[in-house]
Amino acid sequence: MPYDARLSSRAPARRTYHTSMSIDQEVSRRRTFAIISHPDAGKTTLTEKLLLYAGAIHIAGSVKARKASRYATSDWMEIEKQRGISVASSVMQMEYRDCVINLLDTPGHRDFSEDTYRVLTAVDAALMVIDAANGVEPQTLRLLQVCRAQNTPIITFVNKMDREVRDPLDLVDEIERALGMPVVPCTWPVGAGRQFKGVFDLRSDSMLVFKPGEDRIADDREIIRGIANPACGARFGETFDHARQAIGLVQGVSPAYDREAFLAGRQTPLFFGSAINNFGVKEVLDALVDVAPPPRSRSALQRAVDPLEPKFSGVVFKIQANMDPGHRDRVAFIRVCSGHFERGMRLKNCRTGKEFRPNNVVSFLSQRRELVEDAWAGDIIGIPNHGVLQLGDTLTEGEDLQFTGLPFFAPELFQTVQIADPLRSKQLRTGLAQLGEEGAIQVFRPVAGGTLLLGAVGNLQFEVVAHRLRHEYGCEARLAPARYTGARWITADDPRDMKRFIDANAYRIAHDAVEAPTFLAAHEAEIEVARELWPAIRFHALREHAGLVFSNR
Repeated sequence: MPYDARLSSRAPARRTYHTSMSIDQEVSRRRTFAIISHPDAGKTTLTEKLLLYAGAIHIAGSVKARKASRYATSDWMEIEKQRGISVASSVMQMEYRDCVINLLDTPGHRDFSEDTYRVLTAVDAALMVIDAANGVEPQTLRLLQVCRAQNTPIITFVNKMDREVRDPLDLVDEIERALGMPVVPCTWPVGAGRQFKGVFDLRSDSMLVFKPGEDRIADDREIIRGIANPACGARFGETFDHARQAIGLVQGVSPAYDREAFLAGRQTPLFFGSAINNFGVKEVLDALVDVAPPPRSRSALQRAVDPLEPKFSGVVFKIQANMDPGHRDRVAFIRVCSGHFERGMRLKNCRTGKEFRPNNVVSFLSQRRELVEDAWAGDIIGIPNHGVLQLGDTLTEGEDLQFTGLPFFAPELFQTVQIADPLRSKQLRTGLAQLGEEGAIQVFRPVAGGTLLLGAVGNLQFEVVAHRLRHEYGCEARLAPARYTGARWITADDPRDMKRFIDANAYRIAHDAVEAPTFLAAHEAEIEVARELWPAIRFHALREHAGLVFSNR
């Protein structure tokens, strides 16, 4: 089925522009958040259902129904459709209850964690999805650490309650231990699996009765008011009695909702439901509007930037190649950090100092685009370009700023890459350059010459790159394991020290996509020996923006 056929039978309504609103009114109605989880927790399904409830789509694509012709809206790459996994972050903008919601669906697989980490620098809140049968899983923990480091507020959704799951009280205890902060249950499950009867909304003192859903929104939600309502006990029997006892227990030990604690990342509201059945999704969407913060101040090297400042500023946190394979485009995703963007306005790229006027600026519903006339702090916009913009670039109306916190991690796995057909060498170079720009893989060019090296944090990245080179660039690449197992970016205060080190270790030095020099090692011990022998050289496991900002590791 064509892509557009998976969307509404009518096109989504165009964005509403409130031209009479002030900047603080526009900013206050923005919500920008990412959905995070371990693979298979139901993250992409929940994304699809949030779009459904917001009216952005009319029919939801099933992530599991790969034999059918319908796919999740956020999974637009061919390899995502084939494998049923998300390998790249997707951006979707919609309106709900007069709020403009910028939703970012992130890959769950740890091999694509770099993309997820960068996306998390562009959001103001996170929606964490937990599989009710598996609890808090390893990748969820890694993503939580990133959120905690940035004090990102987290809303928690326990998914798949219609299946055989763990005891909700045990889940609450595990979530609190994993997050290191208390949870505030907003809804509580009544039964589970085949005995799942619904959830009790603790805020409205009402029972939401479960009804297996479908790919459309039903208009006949059944609600029973009052936890003491005898209708609940008469209809659901012991299942409701057990839930009522658990509710009494959890209310006795859980803290009251504290907005300041939530915004500081010290407390998380908790919801239960079943995304595949459209159940509990509306409550999460309402919570995102009600409690998730509007855009907040962001740190630059020079100063903190307030979202209510009148001058525009933004940062490139993601680049995606070939969203439109017919045009071989590259789109830079910009998080608007302050001010008001207007199409055709003059912007400065603070890395290069050059100015330009972007006219074909777009908002997203995953791969589908819509021209943008204006945008405000919190919005995600896309600027199609041909390699002019890089990850980490800061755009302003003239002020020199550099936003911080966009990470590039030293790869742990390396493979050499060669072209199967020498006549396709140009396509290989183009493909690797563009995939390196978007951060799908790290490409290293050895100083001493020889075969290009690809660096990754997970083996699946190599498979995806080979697939994309074949299908998007028309070249068959031969990948083979390299002898390196680690890398560190290198800096020095004195350029002469850097030159002496590179000359003495040329066979271990390579330049990455932004020409940052990198020391390659076959064993961790080689890095430690080099550090001892060359005290004037600093070795970094993390870099930011074109190699200009490094960690102190």
